Amino acid sequence: MKNILAIAMIAILMAACGQHLTVPTDVTMENRLPHIYPDYTEVTIPANICPMNFIVQEGETDAMARLTYPGGEYIYGEGQKVLIDEEQWQEMLDSAKGKEIKVEVFAKINGQWKGYQPFNIYVAEDSIDEYISYRSIPPSYVAYERLSIVQRHLTTFDTRDIYNNMSVSNEKVGQCINCHSYQNFRTDNMLFHMRQGYGGTMLVTNGQLKKIDLKTAETLSAGVYPAWHPTHNLIAFSTNKTGQSFHTKDLNKIEVQDTESDLILYDVDKNEVSIISELEDELEVFPTWSPDGKKMYFCSAHFEYYNDSIEKSAEMIQRYQEVKYSLYSVDFNPDTKEFSNVQMVYDAASDSINQSVTLPRVSPDGRYLLFAQAEFGCFHVWHADADIYMMDLQTKEVQKLDAVNSNRSESYPTWSSNGRWIMVDSRRDDGNYTRPYIAYFDKQGKAHKPFLLPQQDPNFYTFYLRSFNRPEFMIEPVTISPREFAAKAKEDAIPAKYADR
Repeated sequence: MKNILAIAMIAILMAACGQHLTVPTDVTMENRLPHIYPDYTEVTIPANICPMNFIVQEGETDAMARLTYPGGEYIYGEGQKVLIDEEQWQEMLDSAKGKEIKVEVFAKINGQWKGYQPFNIYVAEDSIDEYISYRSIPPSYVAYERLSIVQRHLTTFDTRDIYNNMSVSNEKVGQCINCHSYQNFRTDNMLFHMRQGYGGTMLVTNGQLKKIDLKTAETLSAGVYPAWHPTHNLIAFSTNKTGQSFHTKDLNKIEVQDTESDLILYDVDKNEVSIISELEDELEVFPTWSPDGKKMYFCSAHFEYYNDSIEKSAEMIQRYQEVKYSLYSVDFNPDTKEFSNVQMVYDAASDSINQSVTLPRVSPDGRYLLFAQAEFGCFHVWHADADIYMMDLQTKEVQKLDAVNSNRSESYPTWSSNGRWIMVDSRRDDGNYTRPYIAYFDKQGKAHKPFLLPQQDPNFYTFYLRSFNRPEFMIEPVTISPREFAAKAKEDAIPAKYADR
């Protein structure tokens, strides 16, 4: 009996590695690419990514795929799934770096094998940061009962919580968490916000954990959207009064709007908050730094309230489509902490463009600037027309990144630390859930077709009914444990001081 079980286990392991499979010989060829999910046809991937497992969507069928690389070939198939052995995949990546892996898909339908046009998976010579982090969240019109900030190892499928709000929540106390951010892609200087129960900003500086209350009597709110300065222990934030409204007919189900917003600077070492900009008729938001830290970019919308008989939030709901953000820059001296020379960089709200830009991010070499653009508003994740654009900061040319965009919402663009990979939040799959798509950005400044973050089970996204919110690259994992974060969350926050500059 033991021998029979041992033989059975060996057979299962061999099946998992694809060693017993052979490509069928009696095949009817189809003059098209196969339907697979995720769509990994003709994508460019890093040389250190986990296996690109996929499912063949050619009806209820058995399927297999032959992967041919410069060193040989492997064949995989388990029902409709193509599950690639991790060690064999790394062997293929090492051999195909700067070249490609050829993929041939076969599906058995009604007893007959069909073959499809082969496609390539191109392996770039450039690697990718080993980690990303994201907020795992239900659709945002659902109460924030269960939220977590998660880190994912990209070379493997290892996924673990950085912090989970259920560690401090109970029937009486609920907590929202958001806006995780890192200095220079490292985790020894990082932060995220906690709101409602045990509210405060969780701040890690030089590996030491603090909980800070950034709200002062002189500021609009606590810090909201953060940007770590690249060379000094400073963080720029927006401060916002934010609300949501809901549509009954519009395909854009929700509108999130700021009725007021300003910019502040937080000096981490001195625990001091100061005002950067608080113009009355300007909604300033989404600060981000140039790599040398001598320029800060941000978005601002000119909006004048004229109905004194109603609350600002009510007037904003009536006029939300008028809110259009343009892109600005301001010079910064890190030593004196002085801002000067505010300039319009991209007048998206002008009559000739008549659009709204948000979420700017500068490439690590300082050459390019990514942003999301849509017809109006600041929260483009809910706008189906939102796309990713790029400005060449040398030529000032702006182009829509057609290779990256889809016919649904793209938002929150971000760069890898080497500037060779772009990650965006996209709703292209079903229109409801944001998922991270990664695109190669080559040395010629060209973006390539993006690929969905691979999962061990290619059916993962079918059953994971949560969004990947605010995905960020990291070159290392967070080492502080969720338990340590939870213990600090229950402590009183240290009040920040206000500095009048």
